[in-house]
Amino acid sequence: MSALKPLKIDVVSDVVCPWCYIGKKRIEQALALAPDVPVELTFRPFFLNPWVPREGVSRDDYLTQKFGSPARYKELASRVVDAAAQEGLEYHPDRVQRQPNTIDCHRLIHWADAIGKGPAMKQRLMELYFRDGGDLTDIDVLVQAAAEIGLDANEVRAKLATDADVDLISGQANEAAEKGISGVPTFVFAQKYAVSGAQDPAQLAKAIRHISEEINAQAAE
Repeated sequence: MSALKPLKIDVVSDVVCPWCYIGKKRIEQALALAPDVPVELTFRPFFLNPWVPREGVSRDDYLTQKFGSPARYKELASRVVDAAAQEGLEYHPDRVQRQPNTIDCHRLIHWADAIGKGPAMKQRLMELYFRDGGDLTDIDVLVQAAAEIGLDANEVRAKLATDADVDLISGQANEAAEKGISGVPTFVFAQKYAVSGAQDPAQLAKAIRHISEEINAQAAE
């Protein structure tokens, strides 16, 4: 068993952020490049579009408000679509019909984290949204996704009908904003070093090794 102190990595991101989708894959690739470093990886909430109501809005209305028009976003999206493809990910912007408020998604990730399935829940929701154009405002879609990664469907449905952990998730997202995090994904290492953007896996792996060595050297003093 490793005697090294695990390196805590908090990934601040949102389910509907395409660069977060790519960033998740890249941090996983980075961990694979540093398999000897023990890591505790946790996904933290961020609201990319806090103004979107809980029931969501039509995708066209959202794109018009944020980018000027759906056509304008289509021009901008080609870069991120290509970047996703280079990581073996699928992003089909034309399939998305509804823009969700993501607090319920973050609640699911939080609940899944309790059984060690936070990353799997995050991945499933992102696949539904970016690859399949799934409606993340649809309770049935969320419940099905939760069941697929091992949560109890009836329990999840009942909890989604309440405000369970809404304040907790909102508080964590607000805390990230108060700490100056405005762009996501942001990777926070050992709760004190932050790197923003979907960075190259080799650079992330280098940071993981360097900071792990630092915290373990400090622990040995």
